[in-house]
Amino acid sequence: MTHSGKPIEVRGLDHIVLRVKDLTASLRFYRDVLGFPIERELDLGLVQLRAGAALIDLVPVSSTLGRLGGPAAGVNGFNMDHFALDLERFDAAAIFAYLDAHGVQHGAVDRRYGARGTGPSIYVKDPDGNTVELKGPPTDRPQSPV
Repeated sequence: MTHSGKPIEVRGLDHIVLRVKDLTASLRFYRDVLGFPIERELDLGLVQLRAGAALIDLVPVSSTLGRLGGPAAGVNGFNMDHFALDLERFDAAAIFAYLDAHGVQHGAVDRRYGARGTGPSIYVKDPDGNTVELKGPPTDRPQSPV
């Protein structure tokens, strides 16, 4: 039991698991472009990347583990809507230049609400079409929970 008396208290994102069609393309995006180092690789078909305090697990759909999840997600069905990465700093011009230099498609800057409040964010697509939100620091704080 935790201090609040609730048996479950979420502290933050632990990990996400993405089923990917092309591991090489996904590693180029997550490791090389976004800068997440490989933490470990398992022979059954799993590459774990360190994303701050969390992990992003990449599972090729053609691997032993990946085949257990069925066919790859596609245009008519995804495994999730998106996930957001909490950025330390947000310089839109620098982010756009960097993404463009790496051939990463992106949307415009918009203000969106997140765990730490409302602030700037940009949506990008990974090689499998998953949406990744690059979330800047909040410009105003979240409302207190009811």
